[in-house]
Amino acid sequence: MEVVIVPDAKAGGALIAGAMADLLRRTSDALLGVATGSTPLPVYKALAAQVRSGAVDTSRARIAQLDEYVGLPADHPESYRSVLRREVLEPLGIGMDAFMGPDGTAEDVQAACEAYDRALAEAGGVDLQLLGIGTDGHIGFNEPCSSLTSRTRIKTLTEQTRVDNARFFDDDIDQIPHHVITQGIGTILEARHLVLLATGEGKADAVAATVEGPLAAVCPASALQLHPHATVVVDEAAATKLKLADYFRRTYANKPDWQGI
Repeated sequence: MEVVIVPDAKAGGALIAGAMADLLRRTSDALLGVATGSTPLPVYKALAAQVRSGAVDTSRARIAQLDEYVGLPADHPESYRSVLRREVLEPLGIGMDAFMGPDGTAEDVQAACEAYDRALAEAGGVDLQLLGIGTDGHIGFNEPCSSLTSRTRIKTLTEQTRVDNARFFDDDIDQIPHHVITQGIGTILEARHLVLLATGEGKADAVAATVEGPLAAVCPASALQLHPHATVVVDEAAATKLKLADYFRRTYANKPDWQGI
């Protein structure tokens, strides 16, 4: 995988937004896989600025959801469908008709998971999947010890993940569902380009385990080591535990501009 160390979250957001814009210029109906949480917000902000300036056209772009809470109504302000509508679709001028996501309110959750996996394949697959990473190394809601070949499925959240997400629910952990639907690691790995963004010192251990640690289910993000085109973008704080940080800085500094990320 390629590791890119940037000064801060804003720089990381601009870099990834630039890659998304380049993709949309090549493939106007590209399917972008998006993540929720605070980490990817600089990406969406930078891409929206490009849309407003006319630098990129998103009128034919498609958006795919990574995960969703089980049992939370679709119109709940913290359902990921609602969050992505506010933070991605509306700022980019993309309608809900171009949005794909699992049904977290389905009576048959397993069937909904299988249907979403099929829908992604029938749509031609995800062109670029943006990922965040949990403090325990999870991607999507693939918690530690998730199968590295797993498909979209229902998962039980760890207590740490519920604690981490409580800030979105008025710091009331009791409001957070215990279960989610998430693209599995095997599903995620089918995207053509994986881009993981991590910022802040709190993610430093998880980043080091992902990039320099062994391939192990205890750190689900380490599965990115198996992907032919995976890019890990980290700010200086998140890079503090990387033993090869200087090497990563040098290789990126000497990379031809035309290659992008």
